[in-house]
Amino acid sequence: MTIREQTEEIERKTLHPGACLSANSKGRVKPEKEGEIRTCFQRDRDRIIHSKAFRRLKHKTQVFLAPRGDHYRTRLTHVLEVSQIARTIARALRLNEDLTEAIALGHDLGHTPFGHAGEAILREIHPGGFDHFKQSLRVVDFLEQKGKGLNLTYEVRNGIVKHSKGKGMIIPDIKAERAGTFEGQVVRVSDIIAYVNHDLDDALRAEVIKRSDIPKEIVKVLGDTHSKRIDTMVKDFIYNSIDIDLAELRMSDDVSSATYRLRDFLYEHVYESDKIKREFKKAKKMLKDLYEYYLEHVEEVFKDIPIEKKLNKHRMVCDFVAGMTDIFAMMTYERLFLPQQWTVV
Repeated sequence: MTIREQTEEIERKTLHPGACLSANSKGRVKPEKEGEIRTCFQRDRDRIIHSKAFRRLKHKTQVFLAPRGDHYRTRLTHVLEVSQIARTIARALRLNEDLTEAIALGHDLGHTPFGHAGEAILREIHPGGFDHFKQSLRVVDFLEQKGKGLNLTYEVRNGIVKHSKGKGMIIPDIKAERAGTFEGQVVRVSDIIAYVNHDLDDALRAEVIKRSDIPKEIVKVLGDTHSKRIDTMVKDFIYNSIDIDLAELRMSDDVSSATYRLRDFLYEHVYESDKIKREFKKAKKMLKDLYEYYLEHVEEVFKDIPIEKKLNKHRMVCDFVAGMTDIFAMMTYERLFLPQQWTVV
């Protein structure tokens, strides 16, 4: 028996009946021989961590554009916080922690530079529209490894594409809108737990809001500190799900209601505040100009791609712009559109 098979046997003996076992994965689009050491979900997690798209997350905006302060979140720290929360929940519920971690680490690989400002402008100007969760799936299916993709398992891919909620429900009533595994649903919940709390923390740090601005009814239910709020949400989700033996995953009415109110508060006072909107407006113009430039100069970026493998120009440019980091987008914009200092040779 290989180490992988021993791990799979441990899963069968210890995980909840509702957990997704590695040995029961629906597999990959391109079948592969199983490894001796790692389960399929462990391999997926490692492929994501070693991908270029994952490394680029360190220079992509969460809320505050290209932050210079050392302690503001980036898209990379966001996915790490989501992963930590999701693993805690998965372990407590006896779900597959490896699958949960892989989905969490891969869920935002398709996010644009400048956060949701970048997503909004690409949705507006790309003929096919744009959603970061669909782009995340496109990254792992096609864009990584020079068009080969990462060939991830069905369960990880499903969790990635079903993680996003926007202003929608934390756990949708419609089953088809949920991830097909409890692990994927855990990541969706962990995503909102992470971002409402760390975005609130960053907004306080940036003095966009004051602590006294936070509605008292939210503080009363969730707590008055960053750690207390996360602790309240995580424990509530775990115990309420255990109480019904994972017939479904759920929060209590009080905590879910307070979480929704906190999200609404952030949209009104942070994400859609005048201070943030001013910077987002600049970011949108920058990405729109870059998009239009490369639409007219596709050969500058894609000259090494054989003609027969090229997609339509809009799709290629959208992929390129979406993959940019904040820093690379600003450097490229400066090079293409701003006067450069004359250098005497």
